[in-house]
Amino acid sequence: MQKKKVIILVAINGNQSTEKGSFVPITPDELAVEAAKCARAGAGIVHIHARDPDTLLASSNKALFEECIKRIRAETDILIQTTTGVGLVRDPVTNELVRASFEDRLNVLSLDPPQDLATVGFGTWNFLRPGDTKTTVNHNTPDFIRKNLVALQKSKIPWEKEIAEVGFLYNALRLSEEGVFDRNGTCFWLDYLFGYGAMPPTAKQLMFVAEEGRRLFPQARWQVNATGKDQFPMNTIGVAMGADIVRIGFEDSLFLPNGSQAKHNCEQVEAMAAIIKYLGQEVASTNDAREILRIKK
Repeated sequence: MQKKKVIILVAINGNQSTEKGSFVPITPDELAVEAAKCARAGAGIVHIHARDPDTLLASSNKALFEECIKRIRAETDILIQTTTGVGLVRDPVTNELVRASFEDRLNVLSLDPPQDLATVGFGTWNFLRPGDTKTTVNHNTPDFIRKNLVALQKSKIPWEKEIAEVGFLYNALRLSEEGVFDRNGTCFWLDYLFGYGAMPPTAKQLMFVAEEGRRLFPQARWQVNATGKDQFPMNTIGVAMGADIVRIGFEDSLFLPNGSQAKHNCEQVEAMAAIIKYLGQEVASTNDAREILRIKK
């Protein structure tokens, strides 16, 4: 029997994490080195945020994103996915942390050179990490989502549909019924988010949302994305259920399956690759990922 090929997506830096004991890459050179290590460990996709080297926070600067992509491609052929979430940036007038504007977020979809993959959040949800005292909001209005989808389809970049709760699937269905995108197309996949304000990280919740996703979008591939110490358990359940993609990396968690803290993202990639193989599946190479997600070189 032919083994299923599972893509490992590694989110190496996030929009504001700088954790003691773990190396979170910030500069384009650091991202390139870390991405290459992850590719050698088995990752087929790297998810990146541009980070301001002075403030260490998220940046929506197009030139910085483009430099990150150039440096990574000089080191490795791993597929590059950028966020359109961007995250918190520092207001130059008030010096306060604020969400990047919708305009700046859309600008990330017009890079030169372009990314291989992008993301779309299909709704708004509260985000709260353990230990945080203030809830932030992942804000995605219907109008922004429409503009995001139009820009993606114009650029022909395959995209990830972020599903933080089951209602996001119905948001997506409504937009497909409006004709904004083809629900039976192959240009997107479903990413199920668990923890930190998204869905509760339980097998029952994953089984429900994955089944509903298959019902509404029968042609779509799907991904598991969990946070903290739930990352590896949820990904393991996902692989056992037939997930096409599993996401690990320091944006979401610093931990290895045994609960210890990883020093580099590639340690998590190695651990996830071992789990995939133990469950009788195969780790997808970058070329496999291109074929699975129908990405042209």
